[in-house]
Amino acid sequence: MTTAVVFDSAGTLLNTYRVAKDIERQVLMPGIETTTLTFTSLERVLIVLPVHSKHIIATPPDMLLSAYLVDNEIGFGISCTRKITTAEEIGDMLYTDTRARVGDLQECIRNVWGVCRGETMLTLNSGAILNMAQKAIEFTITAGGWPFEGAKETVTALHRMGVPTFIASGDRSTKLEIMADHLGIPRDRVYGVATPSVKAQIVADLKNEYDRVVMVGDGINDLGAFTKADTAILTVQQSGNRPEELFRAADYVITHVREILPIIGTLLRHPDTSRS
Repeated sequence: MTTAVVFDSAGTLLNTYRVAKDIERQVLMPGIETTTLTFTSLERVLIVLPVHSKHIIATPPDMLLSAYLVDNEIGFGISCTRKITTAEEIGDMLYTDTRARVGDLQECIRNVWGVCRGETMLTLNSGAILNMAQKAIEFTITAGGWPFEGAKETVTALHRMGVPTFIASGDRSTKLEIMADHLGIPRDRVYGVATPSVKAQIVADLKNEYDRVVMVGDGINDLGAFTKADTAILTVQQSGNRPEELFRAADYVITHVREILPIIGTLLRHPDTSRS
């Protein structure tokens, strides 16, 4: 029986620090869980922006963020949302916003740099949370991620067991590919800017190729993928509050990425094991 493992990225393979800035209140929110923040309102949409941090820092802080994005022809990816909306609607709002300044995103980037500067392998992702009802950027966000201790060794061990690994994450693909190279996951098995529904579809599609698909995740945006997977593993290695429905959907709860290995070993030895 063939088995594949799909990992979320941030909080699952990567120890992740995130910060958001509330644009209206001009308050920095260090250590925030951005998907949970997004899910607290039906009107919020979390997007990732393929911006270069150093270029953002070098830009005048009073410049409108929307003007910066337009002038530099920067697109966006939809990372997480509960609201059914179109990319055109999001783009119309993002590129005409008059509230968020480049300085708001600069503040997020500098905060993450300050916290994560000691990490040797670090990826940064920036973006924003739009509020469709307010028709404005509600938060600017930046996240810094570095591999959990033992993550690379766990991926290597899975491959030696004959188990292919995949990444399905809301982070942007270019950053994920750099981290996948470090972890030893082929780039053609990396799916970036994956919304919760896209994650679930990726798992469903892989079930057509493999007898068993295991989903490993840590947040509410993994819930749909959990329900589609043959086996769902919730990791709580990244600290934070999680809704009870995540625990109910999980077949296993782990506190360290290495704990995946004995679970997969058991599934390989007992391929008829199924959810109760």
